[in-house]
Amino acid sequence: MDAEERRRTILEAARRNGSVDVGKLAADLGVSKETVRRDLTVLEEHGLVRRTHGGASPVESAGFETTLAFRTTMHVPEKSRIATAAAELLGDAETVYIDEGFTPQLIAAALPRDRPLTVVTSSLATAGTLAASDNMTVLLLGGRVRGGTLATVDHWATRMLSGFVIDLAYVGANGISREYGLTTPDPAVSDVKAQVIRSARRRVFSGVHTKFGAVSFCRFAEVTEFETIVTDTGLPNSEAYRYAQLGPEVIRA
Repeated sequence: MDAEERRRTILEAARRNGSVDVGKLAADLGVSKETVRRDLTVLEEHGLVRRTHGGASPVESAGFETTLAFRTTMHVPEKSRIATAAAELLGDAETVYIDEGFTPQLIAAALPRDRPLTVVTSSLATAGTLAASDNMTVLLLGGRVRGGTLATVDHWATRMLSGFVIDLAYVGANGISREYGLTTPDPAVSDVKAQVIRSARRRVFSGVHTKFGAVSFCRFAEVTEFETIVTDTGLPNSEAYRYAQLGPEVIRA
């Protein structure tokens, strides 16, 4: 197995399993740990993986995006804490947008049920979760349903959104960086998120620490456009401070 084939194997393993371990890769591939580390460095330089302590995790890109089913298995305790903290930011909002993705789905589940609330969402899963609640009015955006995320996109969704003024939007992303803002791999998804940014009075980003510093294909918002960023304690204090310098309050749940 030459270096290119070995790196392709490593990347496929990272995307299949959500992460890879240097020691296990070395044993499986029959090479030294140092060789694996060099391979991971090359893959990181190409923006395909992100190095972690003892291994690496895949970076979502224009050619690769994890499914909703996969996301429900990764960083679940952190996402639950983030969702609880994000839901507490509701304030006096009467209309709320809930983005696609697992963390926004958890935010939806954490919203109070003791007062009327109108929820707009592109997520079939979130719409199904909230529709049975007596105090919830749920508006599901129309459009093409993406199989991997069970969320609607395309001009039907953006046109519907353009007619709304939303009090608070809970927005996710595949990557967030100080330089490139919030990004996602799919242009159709980016269009929906960009329209949400335009339609919402207040905007909250919620995402686990692994999304910070990651950059995907399509930019839909700047960090400065958000009132609050909610993440977990895996984001270092120093990095949280740098994001806060751009304007948003940063909450590490």
